[in-house]
Amino acid sequence: MSVTPSRVPVTVLTGFLGSGKTTLLNRILSENHGKRIAVIENEFGEVGVDSELVIGAEEELFETNNGCICCTVRGDLIRILGQLMKRRDKFDYILIETTGMADPGPVAQTFFLDDELKNTFQLDAIVTMVDAKHFEQHVDELNEPAEQVAFADLVLLNKTDLVDAAALERIERRIRGINGTAKILRTKNADAPIDKVLNVGAFDLQRALNVDSAFLEPEYPFEWGGVYQLTEGDYLLRAGGEHDEHAHQHSHEDSGHVHGEHCNHEHEHHGHDHSHGDHVHEDLELVVLPLPTASAEALNAGIEQAVRGFAEPASVVNCHGEISVRPEGPAHFAIDISHAGAEFALNIRQAGAYALFFEHHPLEFGLHLAGQRPSAERRFASHHHDDDISSIGITDPRPLDPAKLNQWLDYLLKTRGQDIFRMKGVLNVKGEDRRQVFHGVHMMFDAQAERPWGNTPRVNHLVFIGRDLDRAEFEAGFESAVAK
Repeated sequence: MSVTPSRVPVTVLTGFLGSGKTTLLNRILSENHGKRIAVIENEFGEVGVDSELVIGAEEELFETNNGCICCTVRGDLIRILGQLMKRRDKFDYILIETTGMADPGPVAQTFFLDDELKNTFQLDAIVTMVDAKHFEQHVDELNEPAEQVAFADLVLLNKTDLVDAAALERIERRIRGINGTAKILRTKNADAPIDKVLNVGAFDLQRALNVDSAFLEPEYPFEWGGVYQLTEGDYLLRAGGEHDEHAHQHSHEDSGHVHGEHCNHEHEHHGHDHSHGDHVHEDLELVVLPLPTASAEALNAGIEQAVRGFAEPASVVNCHGEISVRPEGPAHFAIDISHAGAEFALNIRQAGAYALFFEHHPLEFGLHLAGQRPSAERRFASHHHDDDISSIGITDPRPLDPAKLNQWLDYLLKTRGQDIFRMKGVLNVKGEDRRQVFHGVHMMFDAQAERPWGNTPRVNHLVFIGRDLDRAEFEAGFESAVAK
């Protein structure tokens, strides 16, 4: 049974040449999926829809035999949308495909232009298709693939059957480095379930947050955190091996005997040399943080302390060196894992709960605390940056002054709007009982009051995705909007 919502959900489909958009569109226009979808193309000819699917080919709007409608954008998108709305009873969703070299921003911005468009259409999601076989080559040579990923709410990582598992993991890390909040769905032959592409509400922040409370999780300087309950003594942090189920706990009297036969030379700290393709890392940053309990709640509560710990200078620990933990606060280390079998003595002088926050997921290097399992652990979004496109997240509970907030956002859009591909967030505005939800594309911006805060903590969550973004600049701008 078809539904006719008050606002028509619109999906913008983008992706570089050869990523599989045509295959997906042919499926939509030919399969018996039971949905009534209006598909808007840039050029009808490039879709390759079989002629027998089209009824009334002399018209600009084409009806297919499965209830879908296909249109061409030879003219103005707004005019096409107006024509479609005269046949509102024929469809429930709109999908707009952009050309392979196109910036999807102008298409998405159409739905921010005026109140009539906002009241008629609801931008549901920007979906970007990625060719797993050629993405790394394209993103190294061209600007468009990374920009298309930066706009995405959902990435369809297509042609997964043409690359191995290691390459897929590497590509996903690179995608997350460009856009830390986009969902990634692996496909082959563009076989994404239609329900996963249409009417997913990814551009509806409140709906997205209801489905996934971490949807707006900001970028952190670490990818994994785990908390352990430890007694006094030295523990062996080992790289490159299987988890050892037997005790490898050493008392501090014999901590000098944890050394193995590997990496028996000194290592000077020259900074990072990360290369996820072959896992060559000169060092790995780690913060060790004492917590009141070894629980998930304590781990989550310690995140901001860990962030501050990563901002402090790191103590360099050579292979076989000692990670000396202080019980009063976070300690930041850069451990040398560039050699096979790297081992470190984690020195615990006071029994208690301790969290380990790793810059990259420890399983990438087989890192584990020998003989121990975390009482609670949490994985965080990858923060690998790709060239000049990145995402910045700000989380802060302080209420914002509405006038100062508008002043900051106006300035931001005027000065950096072209560089900001996407922005989205939930705002805690002083004097407002309801959360303010905002989202935007380039210099187009929309904000509206959503449901009341109720008993939930009032916290600002802001995410910006764009080119050459300066975290200090954004944090200073946010600070200027905080109510005094």
